[in-house]
Amino acid sequence: MTADATTGSPLLRAAHELAADLLAPNAAEVDNTTVPRSHLDALGRAGLLGLAAPVAAGGSAAPPRLQRRIQEVLAGADAATWFVGAQHHGPVRLLADSDVPARAELLPRLARGELVAGTAFAHLRRWPDRPVEAERVAGGWRFSGVAPWYTGWELNDVFSLGGATADGEVVFGIVPARPADGLVASEPLRLAAMTATRTVRLRFTGLFVPDSHVVARVLVDRWLHTDRRNTVMPNPAAFGLVETAVRRLREVAEQTGLTPAAQAADRFAERLDQLRVRTDRLFDDVPPDDQHDLRLATRAQVGTLLMDATTALVVAGGGRSMTLTDPAQRLAREAAFLLVQAQTRPAREEQLRYWADGGAGAPADGGSDGPAGHLGTAPTGAGDVGGST
Repeated sequence: MTADATTGSPLLRAAHELAADLLAPNAAEVDNTTVPRSHLDALGRAGLLGLAAPVAAGGSAAPPRLQRRIQEVLAGADAATWFVGAQHHGPVRLLADSDVPARAELLPRLARGELVAGTAFAHLRRWPDRPVEAERVAGGWRFSGVAPWYTGWELNDVFSLGGATADGEVVFGIVPARPADGLVASEPLRLAAMTATRTVRLRFTGLFVPDSHVVARVLVDRWLHTDRRNTVMPNPAAFGLVETAVRRLREVAEQTGLTPAAQAADRFAERLDQLRVRTDRLFDDVPPDDQHDLRLATRAQVGTLLMDATTALVVAGGGRSMTLTDPAQRLAREAAFLLVQAQTRPAREEQLRYWADGGAGAPADGGSDGPAGHLGTAPTGAGDVGGST
């Protein structure tokens, strides 16, 4: 990983230690079973669930670049545990920006990792369809409909739920993450990757959320605008998976004498550095409504690098890559998952156009500032799994 101002952070050091000592050694077992709650508790003890929380509430208010670097490290070690933990930061941000009574009760416990939160909001991208409807009633709101993607069921304590009103408003409430009157979960979905995250469908039939736990109300158009600004950017987790694939590709080259594997690893590392520099600039230095063409093109190039590096690892490993104990096939499946996670239609079109134009495997542009390509949510790129339909 390229050194920068985040390198000496105690939180980043804690993430590296947790990744090396707990997450990576158990990633294969987690992939074949489920994320243990003890892993999430370990994230909390290390201060990694309070990154988005204010210091006054027990969090660290970590700078965005540091948050991204930590997400990279965790995802590269164990993407399933990272993804369940990543859901936590959205509800924390909602509570931190709210003054409802539930804030005093919940925010410090979430910041310290005593409670773990999930989130259900991707369905809001289907507006003007309303998969989850919010209706004003005495003392609060009732939610009805289906959230097709909810990650961390039976691992989380609470979650943030977004619903849309008939007159174009998004309402977010904080809800206990357990079956209740008006709330039923499906069995965990069997996914090609990340089944360990216990992702389910949630059905709401008039679930009541009191005003004390309604943490945000915003016009749908404003919410969609913010969501689009975030989903045009690469997910930091992708960088973490590429880092891991490059490291393992070099290990395979050393063990087998496959010189092209080492050469490929060097090329992937070069592309990774170029794309990370550009992504940091777009996140940190460019107004979020500017250079969306370049943002989408960068996301497509990161997605292509992710597939190139993980596929090369599968090829280098040969037949053993197909065994469930080998990390190559897991990384390749997780890479495919990240291609569609938080995928909106513009992101989907840009990724496909990049390949259609012959860009697959092509070098990054070195971080140039010029236009490239074609034309809710957390700034770290985390969020529930769903995208556009």
